[in-house]
This record gives sequence, C-alpha cells and structure tokens, in this order.
Amino acid sequence: MTADNKIQKAVALFYDGKSTPTVTAKGTGAVADNIIAIAEQHGVPLCDNSALVELLVQLELGDEIPETLYLAVAYIIAFAYQLEGKEPEAWTKGE
Repeated sequence: MTADNKIQKAVALFYDGKSTPTVTAKGTGAVADNIIAIAEQHGVPLCDNSALVELLVQLELGDEIPETLYLAVAYIIAFAYQLEGKEPEAWTKGE
C-alpha cells in the first residue's frame, strides 16, 4: 500500500504503432509492483495517472483500449516516444 492507503495498481499496454493498444498485463498489490519493476528493468517509460489506470484495470488481458480512451493513451504513447527519441513510422516515411 502507498502512504495514502490506496492499493497499488498497474496496467501494461502493447502498442506496435499500427494497431489499437492492448492490455498485456494488469494487477494490484504485489502483481502491480512486479509489473512496474519489470518495466523499470527494461527501460519502459512509466506514467503515473491513477484515473486512467482505474479505467484500464477494468479491461481484460488482450482487450484493445476503448475508443473513449484513445486520446488519453495517445498522449502517453507520444510522450514515451519523445522520451526515447522515436517518431511514428508514418512520420519517417514522409506520409
């Protein structure tokens, strides 16, 4: 638990730059801690957005994110791309 007595929650998304992001891992408590630790070990950017996590944790593994969350998730993916110095494939092809 965190200092404010909320249970730690985490959701991992997979995005290939073409398809809708999908839920690849999710959990609470120790499972959430493990998801975060694995992401950190592999240099995966993390975003601390508890409101978004609350919505995403309700999805099932393998589910695509719903259209209503596209914009929120797009901002996070764009930020992660910037952190890694990446651009969407379509940008590099001049499309």
